Amino acid sequence: MASSQHVPVLLAEVLRHLDPQPGQIIADGTVGGAGHAVELAKRVAPSGRLIALDRDPQAVKLARERLAPWPAQVFHASYAQLPEILQRLDISGVHGVLLDLGVSSLQLADPQRGFSFHAPGSLDMRYDPTCGPPAWQLLQELSERELAEVLFRYGQERYSRRIARAVVAQRRRRPIRTAQELAQVVLEALPASARRQKIHPATRTFQALRIVVNRELEHLEQFLREVSEALVPGGRVAVISFHSLEDRLVKQQFRSHPELVEVVRGVVRPSPEEVARNPRARSARLRVAQKRPG
Repeated sequence: MASSQHVPVLLAEVLRHLDPQPGQIIADGTVGGAGHAVELAKRVAPSGRLIALDRDPQAVKLARERLAPWPAQVFHASYAQLPEILQRLDISGVHGVLLDLGVSSLQLADPQRGFSFHAPGSLDMRYDPTCGPPAWQLLQELSERELAEVLFRYGQERYSRRIARAVVAQRRRRPIRTAQELAQVVLEALPASARRQKIHPATRTFQALRIVVNRELEHLEQFLREVSEALVPGGRVAVISFHSLEDRLVKQQFRSHPELVEVVRGVVRPSPEEVARNPRARSARLRVAQKRPG
């Protein structure tokens, strides 16, 4: 298995803009490897609390271990359920909320989850393996037209029709069940010029399937509509996104929501030094908004 070492993206910038203080309550809606969460928990300790959520049961288990020394509670839940979790805990509002969207290092490192192009295990791609159909089933059930639409809309894949045609042709011979098999089908469907890109030729296809399998944009839309209810007046929400579909949703909601005001106009991007240390940070974009004072 590849290394599962989690390197938190834009950590210094998140800490600067959320500015967690002792005694505050902070929520991490995508706890993942707990890289951000540990640093947030340290800063609200000893009298504050971190509320951490994740849809991935493996991430929840690991986060509970890593956050054990700190005042933290970890829940197996979507960040869209944050208001519900806070109500259950009888917490009227938190001082800050963080989302770090996209696939975690832990998920990419597990060859049985199907997130990596080279994964020999099942093409699953579910954050929560107990919820909803896996990606291989989606590939088997969608029509060629539906699959092309998914790849174009959620992956912004210009060769969506060619790839969809190739997938349907392949599944007539044999179902596509692993990430390796899908990556190879995509590679062979693309023209030679498209195979010589800096990113892997199957990146957009995998992105699109992952978004649909996990209903990512639906969860994000719900969170953005309701996050102000989870914040105390003056509380802040920080969202790290990795592709334009997510970033556009965040930007639009931060600028149109009647109770939110952008703290930073535009996006915060990682420094060249951080990208050199952690290439995953290359496409990260951080946006921060604040709930209007009461």
